[in-house]
Amino acid sequence: MPLLTPFDAPLTGLANSSWPRRVFAYAIFPVSFFGSLAVTYALFAAGQHPAIATFSGIAFGALGVVFGEWFQPHTHLWSTSYADLPTDLRHIVFSQILPSPFLEVALQATCGVAAVLVAEQLGRGPWPVGLPLVLQLALAAIVAEFGQYWWHRLCHEKLWFWRFHITHHSAPRLWWVNAGRFHPLDSVIQYSLSLAPLFLLGCPPLVLGLLATFTAAHGLFQHANVDLRLGPLNWVFSMAELHRWHHSRTIADANTNYGANIIFWDVVFGTRHLPSDRVHQPSDVGFHGDTAFPQTYLAQLATPFRWQALTAELDAAATAEEERSR
Repeated sequence: MPLLTPFDAPLTGLANSSWPRRVFAYAIFPVSFFGSLAVTYALFAAGQHPAIATFSGIAFGALGVVFGEWFQPHTHLWSTSYADLPTDLRHIVFSQILPSPFLEVALQATCGVAAVLVAEQLGRGPWPVGLPLVLQLALAAIVAEFGQYWWHRLCHEKLWFWRFHITHHSAPRLWWVNAGRFHPLDSVIQYSLSLAPLFLLGCPPLVLGLLATFTAAHGLFQHANVDLRLGPLNWVFSMAELHRWHHSRTIADANTNYGANIIFWDVVFGTRHLPSDRVHQPSDVGFHGDTAFPQTYLAQLATPFRWQALTAELDAAATAEEERSR
């Protein structure tokens, strides 16, 4: 059987698709994701620098995403350029990569000292280092997600906080590059809320490195334009099938699935959303009035600080959209 190209099969579902397409849909995420964790672990075990081990694992996952978007896209609408690449690349570099080391040093300097003081009082560190590594990674993900979940939910449910998160939802499509489209203030708050409790508990470097790989590789697939399926794993990971509903233009759909990596806290607090009565996941993403939202990096940096003027522009654009649809 010849190798399928991205345009050989319909993108409306897998029920009537060829077996290579079905196998690929279920295999691409676990192979790439768990492979990225395996690469990071192997390099840690070989004594490589943590940064090299983590970056190598993330690169392995990124290769899987890039291949998946070429081979089997979720929708051709997201394979088309929206002139969004320059802005998304600037977000990756200036909103994600550059602030992270400085923030991590600051958190280690504060939370690390506190962790040492706690360990002195207890006679040992509070982190359960005796657990198997897999359970330590699962615990780290659950702990890291709690504050992040509530910040994310607050940004959606309270308008004042929405100003910090709206940039992420301004993306005109979902593809792996806009996984990093966050306002730097939003990134700093999420990063701090996820890492601070782990530093306080004395989470080991290997677990932190694996969690960093977990977060990056998962985030790329979460936003990827890949036709994939997770089946029962949708009760574990906050992956693309769930996250596409989170980017829906319908508020009732968008105000769900807040988990960044795992869906655990959404299950606990009743915000997990994967409707079984609707066959197609949303491909029209964004929010009403988003045509008025600035699409350059510097203009997006300014949006939380010119919120009143921006909301007036968004409301006017949303009204115009409604009038055109009548």
